Amino acid sequence: MNTNTKIKWTMDVLMTIALFFLMGYQFWGEAIHEWIGAGMFVLFIAHQVCNLNWYKNLFRGRYTPMRILQCTINILTLAAMLMLMYSGITMSRHVFAFLPMRGGMALARRLHILGSYWGYVLMSLHLGLHWGMVLNMVVKKRISQRKYWAAGFIAGLLTVVYGIYVFIIKRNFLTYMFLRSEFVYLDYEEPKLLFFLDYLALMGLCIFIAHYSAKLARRVGNL
Repeated sequence: MNTNTKIKWTMDVLMTIALFFLMGYQFWGEAIHEWIGAGMFVLFIAHQVCNLNWYKNLFRGRYTPMRILQCTINILTLAAMLMLMYSGITMSRHVFAFLPMRGGMALARRLHILGSYWGYVLMSLHLGLHWGMVLNMVVKKRISQRKYWAAGFIAGLLTVVYGIYVFIIKRNFLTYMFLRSEFVYLDYEEPKLLFFLDYLALMGLCIFIAHYSAKLARRVGNL
């Protein structure tokens, strides 16, 4: 893995971690939430600059199943981040309060809900597309891969099962992803550990889906 790829991957991870903490708004308060969000946007813009060649090559070459999968997730992630950038700046009371932006708060709130929940899922899927790289970095020896593969796969399946429960029932993501409710329930008394374990399991579910979807797409593309 070259230096440029490492930088891009590091920015991906940092943005995903930032969004992970941003979902826990109730634990940190408004000001910290805004500063973390501003930091994530800086990373996002830097990431786009590092990937200018990707945009230049969008209309070049053949679109394999894997490339279609990557482009779909990347473009949807871009849309979610743009929604978050606009809505976050519009609603800001701290970091961007100096900007002369007034009005449009109702639309901004809706876009912020959509961008937050879709963004978390899409960025986790984006990370999953590169999960093979992560595994290669963590597990370098084939002997170790054979030794721990079964345990890792079982742990992954358990994470997926719990992640499905979190996504559909406990955290009710579909309600917010499709804006069935414009008011997000925040439990200020909830233990932080349980909250982040839920979101970690949800991230694990998305990584699992994207990782194995990428494997399938590559296999189909080689047929």
